[in-house]
Amino acid sequence: MTTVKICSAAEDEFSNALQWYVERNLDAAIRFDTEFDQVVSAISGSHDGFPYCDDRHQYALMRRFPYQVIFRVTGEAVTIMAVAHTSREPEYWHGR
Repeated sequence: MTTVKICSAAEDEFSNALQWYVERNLDAAIRFDTEFDQVVSAISGSHDGFPYCDDRHQYALMRRFPYQVIFRVTGEAVTIMAVAHTSREPEYWHGR
């Protein structure tokens, strides 16, 4: 298993999305949190199977929520760069 780090901007995005779900439906918030953890675990287990969105970044789609987890592999390190809503401003995170 590879250690996965989450950059502060991605952490903020996750927290904001989770809070949005908490304010609307606690069960949905719990499912969102659980699915995010599963995606991070899958990335940690084997990041090679995920598609690339550019020459340096890969992504994992959340199945039940309109979010993708954008990550970068550098040597043995994996860093989540964005928790991006799939219908909003594509590639806004490229400056990270």
